Amino acid sequence: MSASAGGNAAESGAARPAYEPHPFIGGRTAALRALAAWRMRWPGAPRVIVLTGSPGSGRSRLVRGFLMLCEPDFRKRLPLDDMDPATVPPDLPAPAVPDPTLLTAAQVQWSIAEHFGLRATRARDIFPELAALEEPVTIVVPDVGLAGPVRAAGEPARLVRDVLTPLAAVETVQLLTSVPRELAAELAGTLPRGQVQIIDLDDPEWADPEGLVWHAANALDPGLGAPELPYTTDPDARRALARAMARRAGPSRLTVQLALQSLLMVPEGFDPADEEGLPADVGEALDLHARRLGADPGTLRLILAPLAFAEGRGLPVELLGTLSTAIAGRDMSQDIADGMLLAAPFIEPVEVAADEDADEGSDDGTGTGGSRTLLRLMHPGIAEEIRAGLPDVRAAQTEIAMALLEAVPEQNWAKADPYIRDHLAAHTLEAGLLPRLLTDPGLMAHADPVTLRAAVEAVPLEELEAPARTYLRTAPLFTRTQAPVQMRAALLETAFVEDGLGPYAEVLHTLGFDLPWRTLWSVPLAGVSAVTTGSLLQEGEEAGTRPVAALLVPEGTPGSRPSPGERGGPALLVHDLLRPGYVDADPEQVLRPSDEAREAAPFGFSRGADYLKVWARKSRQAVTALISDTPFTGVDLSPDGVLVIATERGVTARQILAPVPAADPTVPDRRTGTDDIGASTHPDSATGLEGDHS
Repeated sequence: MSASAGGNAAESGAARPAYEPHPFIGGRTAALRALAAWRMRWPGAPRVIVLTGSPGSGRSRLVRGFLMLCEPDFRKRLPLDDMDPATVPPDLPAPAVPDPTLLTAAQVQWSIAEHFGLRATRARDIFPELAALEEPVTIVVPDVGLAGPVRAAGEPARLVRDVLTPLAAVETVQLLTSVPRELAAELAGTLPRGQVQIIDLDDPEWADPEGLVWHAANALDPGLGAPELPYTTDPDARRALARAMARRAGPSRLTVQLALQSLLMVPEGFDPADEEGLPADVGEALDLHARRLGADPGTLRLILAPLAFAEGRGLPVELLGTLSTAIAGRDMSQDIADGMLLAAPFIEPVEVAADEDADEGSDDGTGTGGSRTLLRLMHPGIAEEIRAGLPDVRAAQTEIAMALLEAVPEQNWAKADPYIRDHLAAHTLEAGLLPRLLTDPGLMAHADPVTLRAAVEAVPLEELEAPARTYLRTAPLFTRTQAPVQMRAALLETAFVEDGLGPYAEVLHTLGFDLPWRTLWSVPLAGVSAVTTGSLLQEGEEAGTRPVAALLVPEGTPGSRPSPGERGGPALLVHDLLRPGYVDADPEQVLRPSDEAREAAPFGFSRGADYLKVWARKSRQAVTALISDTPFTGVDLSPDGVLVIATERGVTARQILAPVPAADPTVPDRRTGTDDIGASTHPDSATGLEGDHS
């Protein structure tokens, strides 16, 4: 007898069923049998299962219940001997379960690579390496609909297209994934018939109405925590009410759950004999609950509306009133003060450490110590219902965005609530206002780069202004290095100069950032293979020495001259060291700094292929470091602290601003540098342009 049949027998008062239902799921026998056959690679079972259904159909609960059966330690706590054997998979090592919640498709892909210890350094190499593993692998990707740090950016579709589709195509991968219905056919359609099965929990074959009755009856049982009421203490009344709830709600487990929470939290005014008082869908669950408490259903929806648009892990409780008022167009503070019991069945509070709520890369002092309360709706299906009931979603998001902007103290992003700083871009994206926001260098530096990058990438490139395009090309470096806010500001400052946006770079020097450098100039010069700093003797009215940088460039580069002793080979191009502009001068007149000047200089540097560290000579303490998205082709540091770096993109000069740490008398003085990041410290002597690494 199946678990569903067992639930039926229990509700009708018949003899004890042959099998106990799954204690967490309470049914779903047909689906569990299909999943167990998939797990044990039963002959004829598909290699890929795509689980789908409407919001609130119970996909997440089914996957969690099935994973309990797949996790060796958790299996020991389940009554496996009493359950239908066809629903219990064999005792095997637990599958890989990359949780995509709030992650980008790329993050999910790399989490898979990390789980299996792959050596891939490029995303495109991950799937071939999986295919090359000695043993087949089993992967479960739940809750695809929750993927992405920005709700409106379409990350679930990207995850299906860029990760799940190629993953499913690997013949040695056994895949189970839970996806929204609109993406299920797309994923399944990429595989040959027989290799894939779609399980739609709304279809009668999988819907399991008796399991829904079982779930409702258990929730109403005082022995399991329900309040003692006439229709919960009496077994017949309890079973009758559970059946009425399930019958009224159809296959929607979410609707039944909301009806239960409404009743159990606020039982006053409920008539179990009135089946019309039970909800048929999520919208009715909201409206009936409000009316039973003597409230306007519209007021309840307005209280919950900010949570329907909330990003990340939830909305700070302090912002609920502000955003409800913005959406409603009237003061909602009293409604919220009086309406928390009204909203309680639909809200889930989340306590998070303040540090956890702040961007992990932030070092601006926000979010340190203590904890804070975030609020979120208990299910995404509630959010969909509320958003669908608003007359204009874009207008609501516009009001939210404006209210969040006004809530930034003194318009200083360093003082902004972490939620506003990190998620304002997501709200402006759906409002169609994000391109206007992407002209603020302060926000670009302070905002969580994963979230802001996801939002910016969702905007067509032609709609972005130049500062946003600069951010877009720089953001991968932020996420790759997990750069803190000060370093993000410094990297952005250089990127703005590289892109000819000097005024935006200057703004970053006025916002209170302790930037380690000021970018003096940048030239988009290809083919530079080495750089050196020096000085040029000048005569006449400008007699004296002029600091310059000599660049080793391909022969024929406009403005260059043959390199001394390198006729027919590379050429030299002279550039002013302290300001933009080439210098028409004979490279033989460029003087290298003396050894004494080098030794007296405050800074030295160590370099790798794309990583560089500047340190104080006397104390040997690092004062700054940078990583490049393209390998270095030449580096030099002048005695007065101007760092010149060449990559395949061009050449950039930075004046080091970091203070020189005091010498530590316990540290021996070293005059020959060692590169603690494993990079070569040999000078670029093959070209005659020697970089000082000591």
